[in-house]
Amino acid sequence: MLNRTATSSDGVQIAYSVSGVAETALIFIHGGMSDRSFWDGQHVAFAERFRVIALDLAGHGESGGDRREWGIRQFGHDVETVMDAERVSRAVLIGNSLGGPAAIEAALLMATRVLAVIGVDTFQDMGRMIDPNWAPEMAEAWRRDFRGSMDQMLSTLLYPETEPSLREDIRRRMSRMPLDAVCAMFQGFGGYDSGASGRQLAVPVRCINGDRFPTDIEAIRRVLADFDAVVLPHTGHYPMLECPDEFNRQLREVLRSLAIA
Repeated sequence: MLNRTATSSDGVQIAYSVSGVAETALIFIHGGMSDRSFWDGQHVAFAERFRVIALDLAGHGESGGDRREWGIRQFGHDVETVMDAERVSRAVLIGNSLGGPAAIEAALLMATRVLAVIGVDTFQDMGRMIDPNWAPEMAEAWRRDFRGSMDQMLSTLLYPETEPSLREDIRRRMSRMPLDAVCAMFQGFGGYDSGASGRQLAVPVRCINGDRFPTDIEAIRRVLADFDAVVLPHTGHYPMLECPDEFNRQLREVLRSLAIA
């Protein structure tokens, strides 16, 4: 695995890792407050057949946080930055949580280079606009009580019986994100309309979701014309960490069904 950096259009250093040399790339995009290490198991599983690239979005992991304007579209530009740096001409964008909408934004920027978008426990609220008032309230809640906000978030995203060591590892990694970047990220979500972007998308979208939140496939299809999903039973927000073997098996099946090799 090679670790590299590229400079985004607004001057932020974006860190990423690359395995494999195939023409077709799988671009893995983490969720909010996560980092590219959440996808380490996919480098091992897929690098023989694909080029595997996982990046740290701005403010996360080893990427820079000196961004003036924050938002999901800007995260989409981070993906574009890495694809340009690696001269990727054929890619599947795979995004967990926030990484799903970021993948859609990136796909809209690079329509001819993206074969499909695969969400991982995301898109359950596809078509809804994020309340502009919610965003600053959430940012202020994190600024007031980081630990309490983390406790509340993890209790929502994970099942109570999730392996304690895994829960603690997720908490540890997510707690690395600087507080100012956490608050800027949440404030940047305000007013984002997933439906407006989703309806413009011309590539297939698939999901591998947990069942912690309901996935209404028919409702999502009213926004995403070519959509389907598999739901993993008794799985929370991070299938690639909670049940990595099954997640990798399902991802291979989705890629096979889309005739991507």
